[in-house]
Amino acid sequence: MKTAIKLTLAVVLMMSATSLFAQKFGRINTSEIIASMPEMKQMQVDMENFGKTLNEGIEAINVEYANKLQEYQKSYNTLPEATREMKAQDLQNLITRREQYQQAAQQDYEKKYNELMAPIIEKAKNAIDKVSQAGGFLAVFDTSTGALVSFDETNLIDIAPEVKKELGITDTPAAAAPAAPAN
Repeated sequence: MKTAIKLTLAVVLMMSATSLFAQKFGRINTSEIIASMPEMKQMQVDMENFGKTLNEGIEAINVEYANKLQEYQKSYNTLPEATREMKAQDLQNLITRREQYQQAAQQDYEKKYNELMAPIIEKAKNAIDKVSQAGGFLAVFDTSTGALVSFDETNLIDIAPEVKKELGITDTPAAAAPAAPAN
């Protein structure tokens, strides 16, 4: 009986050791994947247009300020003291309004960026999950975060090509760099 238990225990230990070494670990640079997704081009165009709209608001305040400042400087010597103070306060209010607008615009820009990035990140995550599950990976490490202190890259399988395929991303070969002029 003791022999049978020892034999069973030895078989279980051998199977668990073998299965541990048979586990697959993958790696991927999610930043690279997300940057290569076609949706990123449209997101960048949308953010550029949104930024232009926000900048137009700042420019409108700047033009208003410049016009009022010019008018104030022209008529400074002829204005009564009370009118000068009122116009100076009006200029100061414009500066404050511009600063408040810039802060709000920055917050709006960040909010819009996060709104547009969320579905792109989700799509990439879903593709990574699908490839990881299909490939039977125990774990996939994101090399873009820098969270891994040390790893043997030869023991990690790069799943980026499969994820890119899942996302429909085709790598286009880089254009040849122009030759440097001879001196």
